[in-house]
Amino acid sequence: MDDDEAIARSLEGDLTAYEVLVARYSALAHRTAVLFGARDEAEDVVQEAFVKAFRHLRTFRRDAGFRPWLLRIVANETHNLTRARGRRSELTVRLSATAEAKAPDDPEGTAVATDRRARLLEAVRALPERERRAVVCRYFLQLSEAETAQVLGWPVGTVKSRTHRGLARLREEAGHELG
Repeated sequence: MDDDEAIARSLEGDLTAYEVLVARYSALAHRTAVLFGARDEAEDVVQEAFVKAFRHLRTFRRDAGFRPWLLRIVANETHNLTRARGRRSELTVRLSATAEAKAPDDPEGTAVATDRRARLLEAVRALPERERRAVVCRYFLQLSEAETAQVLGWPVGTVKSRTHRGLARLREEAGHELG
């Protein structure tokens, strides 16, 4: 069952059809919540996002994709959570959630790859929040610019500029570590 059919059947009261959407997008929604700073509360954020999505399914524009619409709800819920904490949100990434790393036969190569990944994630964590969100959407969640704009509620031009600035800062940071 594709998203359109699942949405149509959900709107007719078929909860099994909505469960298809939940099953299809739970892992991505969880990863989004974690990457946006929900940490250990990501599961709660995802659950609340799916409940809100279901409640507002009638307002969903059928010509838009369900995935970016849902991820925007997840992003908003995560933002509400981190704001409620009263401190700047942190990007916490579980390597198993973001990379399907296959261990090379070379232990030294594994150690170097793990160190590089850890330094990259630390550099991403240090980005200003808006640049971090753009970079996370584009490169960790692999969303298009249009999808990122929809998820974050920004114009596409803003997504482009924040992504560009974030990548420039990451390149600068990488240059400092090499120098």
